[in-house]
This record gives sequence, C-alpha cells and structure tokens, in this order.
Amino acid sequence: MGIQKDQIINLDAIVVGAGFSGLYMLYRFRKAGLNTQVFESADGVGGVWHKNRYPGARCDNESYQYNYTFSEELYKEWTWSSRYPEQSEILDYLNYVADKFDLRRDLQLNTKITAARYNEEDNRWKIETDAGTKYSAKYFITGVGCLSAANVPNFKGLDSFEGEWYHTSQWPKEKVDFTGKRVGVIGTGSTGVQAIPVIAKEAGHLTVFQRTAQYSVPARNYTYDYETIQKAKENFQETKRQMRESFVGSAHIEEPRPSAIEDTPEEQEKVYERAWEKGGASLLLETYADLLANDESNETASEFVRKKINQIVKDPETAKKLTPTYRIGTKRIVMDTNYFETYNRENVSLVDVKANPIVEITPKGIKTTNGEYELDMIVFATGYDAMTGSLFKIDIRGRNGISLQEKWENGEQTRTYLGVATAGFPNMFMITGPESPSVFSNVPVSIEQHVEWISDCIEYLREHDIEVVEAKVESEDEWSKHCREVGESLLFVKTDSWYTGANIPGKPRRFLIYLGGVGPYREKCSEIAANGYEGFSLLTSLKKA
Repeated sequence: MGIQKDQIINLDAIVVGAGFSGLYMLYRFRKAGLNTQVFESADGVGGVWHKNRYPGARCDNESYQYNYTFSEELYKEWTWSSRYPEQSEILDYLNYVADKFDLRRDLQLNTKITAARYNEEDNRWKIETDAGTKYSAKYFITGVGCLSAANVPNFKGLDSFEGEWYHTSQWPKEKVDFTGKRVGVIGTGSTGVQAIPVIAKEAGHLTVFQRTAQYSVPARNYTYDYETIQKAKENFQETKRQMRESFVGSAHIEEPRPSAIEDTPEEQEKVYERAWEKGGASLLLETYADLLANDESNETASEFVRKKINQIVKDPETAKKLTPTYRIGTKRIVMDTNYFETYNRENVSLVDVKANPIVEITPKGIKTTNGEYELDMIVFATGYDAMTGSLFKIDIRGRNGISLQEKWENGEQTRTYLGVATAGFPNMFMITGPESPSVFSNVPVSIEQHVEWISDCIEYLREHDIEVVEAKVESEDEWSKHCREVGESLLFVKTDSWYTGANIPGKPRRFLIYLGGVGPYREKCSEIAANGYEGFSLLTSLKKA
C-alpha cells in the first residue's frame, strides 16, 4: 500500500540535502538511533558536486584534506588522483561514502522540501514536499549549502536566444560540444576562471564578458605519486588535528611572516615568488599574516599579482582590462590553470561589461552598449545567491508563523547563534549557516564540526528529557555583534563581493561569515556545549513551549 492522501509520516529528524552535510548528518543520527530521512532535490547524492559539472570544475582545497575525517578506515580506503580533485572524482567519493555506510535507504532523491513549519502545540516540524507528501519531525536540519542557489541573471530577451545556453551550476550530464562554435561566457569568478580555458580549447571563438577583473593564482595541480599518497594516509591523525585546530581548516601550512611592510621590496618579491611557484592558496596563507588586515601590506601582494598578469598577457589593452584594482583576497581568490594565458589565444576576446554593459540577449547573441556579439552558445558563470539564498528557497516558518525570510528581512537583519541556530525557530539546526566559518574554511572540516555538535546536542536533549532547544535572542544578538566586529577588523567588508551579497541585485549588503578562525570557533562551540548549551533555552517535556 502506498502513502494515503493527507497521511502524515512521523520521523525523529528530517535533513535537507545529500551533500557532504546531509550524508554525515544521516550517519550520525542513525548511530544515535534517530529515525531520519534525508531529502535531496537532485537525482543523486553529492550536493553542489552533483550539479556543478561544468568544464574544468575542480576543488581549490587539496584533495587529501577535502574529505571526511570521522572515519580513519574511510580515509585510508580512498585514494585521490591529484592535488586538486575534479568534480567527477569528488562525486565518485561521495557516492562511495553513501554505499560504504549504506546511507541510500534513508535518502529520498528527486524531492524538494517546499515548506517547513514549526507547530507549537506538539513542538514538531511539519514538512511538505513538492509531491504533496507531508511529514512530521522532532528536529529539522538544513544541509543546503552556502553556494547552491544559482544566480541566473534576468537578462532581457533571454527567451528569444536561438542558440544553446547553460548555467555552470545547472550543467547537463551529457557532454556539451563547443567544437567550432561561437561561445560567450558571462562571469569571471571561480567557475568562469575554471571553465574559460577548457572551453577556449574547443570553441571556434570564445568571447568573455567580464564585469570585474579577478586576482587568480596558479593552482599548480599535479598527479599524486605512490609515496605522496602513502605519506598522507600515514599522517591521518596529525593532519586531522591540524585541520581542526587551524585558522581555515587546512593542515601543513607554513607559518607566514608577520607583515609585508617589515620586509624590503626585494624580500617581498622573493616571498611572493616562492608562493606563486608553489601554487594554490600559498600566496595568501603562507606569505604575510596581515594581508587581510593591513591595507599597506595587502597592496604589496595585490601589486605582485597585477605585475604577473601584465607579464603573462601579451596584448596591453587586454592585460589592462584583466588587472583588478580591489584588495586581493577580499573577494574569493581564484586558482587557475592557464587562465591568463588563455587570453593570448587568437580565438579568445574580452569584453568589459562595466564599460559596455549588456543591454539584452538577442536571438543571435548578446548586445552591449557598443554593439552586438553573434553567438551560438552562452554560458552563465554568474555564481550563486550565497549564504541565505538556499534557505530562502524553502518556506521555513517558526514560532507564530513568522518566516525565516521575514525574520531576517531578506538578509538585512540576518542573525544566528553560532551560525547553527536562530531564535524563534526551535529544534532547527543549520549546517554551516550564516555567521559560521563556512565558506571561509576548508568546508568539509566545518561541516564535520557542525554535524558532530548538532548530533551531540540532540543526544544531550534526549538524555535529559528536553523537549525544545532554542537560541536565545540575546545570545544571537551578542554572536552577530561579535561576527560584525571581527569582520570589520579585516578588509573584506571594504569590497563588494558575493561574500556580502553584492552580486545579487537588491540584496542587502551583509558579511555573513565568521572570520575568527576554524580552531577558535570549534573551541567556542565546545565550551558552550560543556556549559549545558549556554545561550539556548532548554525546555523539558514537562514544560511545553
């Protein structure tokens, strides 16, 4: 017999999303004996790594650190192929995890959670799916990711375009053939920088429409040899410790020098050159400690990369367009493979859409203020509605029917406690929510910390016969204030970016990432738990909310 109309299915916990967050949350809840269901809108596990299949998609954290560390057996069973893994390899890894721990039997794919409402009469969440199925759960957990709500610009005339168009975060599974075609790419953030060199090798002609020039550093990717793999596996415990205690969740980072302004220009050049040759995040993490706090120091690193761009790009006018002017690192720094070199190809041209804005999409291509570019294909590499966008896609309502969007006033008044909970929404937890380290960290490390904290919290509630857990208003006000103070002590808030929501028209500007460091954040969360979940209201089953 199937589910009857209006039948409500009762569960202990419902988790939204089957990426890194949802899979591990299910694993922990199952071990704790909670009857749990994970809902995923896509047709497979993987979260953002299931959907981001665009050409060149690759992680910018080193592979042996971009994985789970809760199981040493899992860590040692899986072998990564290269320093920075491709999307397909990360997806293979997450599918391996789902199979190894038999997680699929509690996963429901191709299902969107459309509404989640807290019922104050029975202290349970009422959940509805796009299929109309209704659920009731004690605990509601969001693992929707900070970067999963695609930002597809509403260009006039898009529906009239006679060619093919794609968004990098909604890429088809079948190969897209660019061979000999006139392709336009809109956007030069991380996804655009990864995709552009790959598309350029196939396209007849590639036109890049750039709004903001980016700082990008070489990834220096390489294939792992046997010795590197074995060493990584043997050092599991030490790597795990360093990742969890470090500032950004990464291990084996060299100690940076105190300040660039304390070195001579010649010394600065040597320090930056070593980092440039090493590749990856070295230029920001392993050179000078104050690059993100001191304007004068930051300018030395910014100027170093600007010079590199001008050395690599042969055409002076193109090099000028590609040279950024903002402070390096205050937008997400990009890692690339031959990105700037791609502009030396005869089949690649660059359009500055700040100087010549896009007016509309026409049947034949893209029209800017200085003319029309005829195209066969358009690729939107326009990023995401970050931090709150994925949460706002669900109609989440807490006490008194107030929606999360209303409480946060569409992002302007976003307040959380630890980035894991928010007042007025009892028994709801967010994995890597706003005002947690989230995207300014090696994300799987932050995910593991949140999942473990949430599952430990719920076990505490059950052991102590606690019916409701809810962040106190004063706790989240204090935490939000602390987050703002930490953020304002650094340079990030001085630059418009997706960090602040500046890429979404009309979205309020707020910096919603905790910049105090992964290690210190973990210590703070552990301290709160050790003090009986200080800052939360805990109501026993004898005292209903």
